Amino acid sequence: MEKILKDVVLDNSDEIVRMWIEQVKKNQGGAFYQSLSDEALENTNREFANAIFEGIQKGKIAKTPLDEFAEKLINLGWPLTYLTDGMQVFRRSVVKFIIHKWEDLDFSEADNYYELGDDYFPWVLEKVDEWVDPLVNELVSEYSGSWENIVSLQRMALQELSAPLIPVMDNITIMPLIGTIDTERAKMVMESLLDGVIKHNAEVVLIDITGVPVVDTMVAHHIIQAAEAVRLIGSRCILVGIRPEIAQTIVNLGIDLGKFPTKSSLRKGFQTALELTNREIVEGTNREEEIENLIDSLDRSEEE
Repeated sequence: MEKILKDVVLDNSDEIVRMWIEQVKKNQGGAFYQSLSDEALENTNREFANAIFEGIQKGKIAKTPLDEFAEKLINLGWPLTYLTDGMQVFRRSVVKFIIHKWEDLDFSEADNYYELGDDYFPWVLEKVDEWVDPLVNELVSEYSGSWENIVSLQRMALQELSAPLIPVMDNITIMPLIGTIDTERAKMVMESLLDGVIKHNAEVVLIDITGVPVVDTMVAHHIIQAAEAVRLIGSRCILVGIRPEIAQTIVNLGIDLGKFPTKSSLRKGFQTALELTNREIVEGTNREEEIENLIDSLDRSEEE
């Protein structure tokens, strides 16, 4: 009997898809769907329907077309509710179609048909659930797995950007910090600083906190620890980006930053770093001025 139901559903897939799409469209009134073109939405709905029918036809195998479809939607930024709501609509559409066609179905050669009598509706629901539920589980599992993978990759990328160490000159590197510094990020700052100092053979490291919105006792403590660790491996830290409100906060909290130099701007910190590495900025002579001086000297020589 179950095979008869499945054959009827697969043989009438076009009609069921039409019913399904009509109902799905009624549920797609949110802001996300309004941002899509009618063509894109129509094509995605039909692709979804085809993937569902292929999944039902292939049955409980290792992979179905829904895997690739779910992965595609994740990459395009579609919500999970599109998949789950679509499957529930599909479940209702199939049940409605079977019930509508029940009197036309030929169960004359089916076993146990007469045992159902008029109480066939629960049996139909059970059979449709057996087809749909594995597909729903597959979709959610694939979507969740792919999403977790994407989040993991994004987290790794953010971690790499959260504590960058940039070599700007021989023996001088800069670490610009942006955003809130918590314990986990402070640990990354420490590791990045120590690895970077050794890798770039840095004598001076400028920690730029211009983009750190709040410097409290915990943040200051982490920065002091990082600077002290850098000092222990033979380099020096300069804390730059001390804004007036940050300076006032540090004073009010009684935080001691006297162990390493502090500067209000990156420019001033960089000048100090040059001095610590026995270098200085030399203003170049203006080229136009050189030419004028040369012309003047030539004029004087001609007059003589």
